Amino acid sequence: MKVAASTSDLSSTSDAAQKSDNANGSEWVRLQSSDGYSYLVKRKVAQASGTIRNMLDPQSGYSEALSKICSINERGIILEKLVEYMCFKSHYESINTKEEIPVQEFMERIPPELVLELLLAADYQES
Repeated sequence: MKVAASTSDLSSTSDAAQKSDNANGSEWVRLQSSDGYSYLVKRKVAQASGTIRNMLDPQSGYSEALSKICSINERGIILEKLVEYMCFKSHYESINTKEEIPVQEFMERIPPELVLELLLAADYQES
């Protein structure tokens, strides 16, 4: 009579499934601003930011890797623009296109009064 798989076998199977989910970007994470706004984005999109990628890395030891909630010390409007950029970047990196990337169209959606604050936030987020 054969015994059922051990607990270590089950955890490695679930680890493999989790790695597969992480690899294809089907996992979601929550980004929270300092003023209470919250954005639910695909992990793949959030990882367009080097800082957030490090926060979500299971090997990093950060609590965000387990909770999948990243507190970002920026105002909601700034975090919204960061999320827009991460979506834009993720989309255009994932497609093989020879068409021109509409950078100007993206830049027109940024109000001039937010440019400096957004630049500093993007630098910190390594976006």
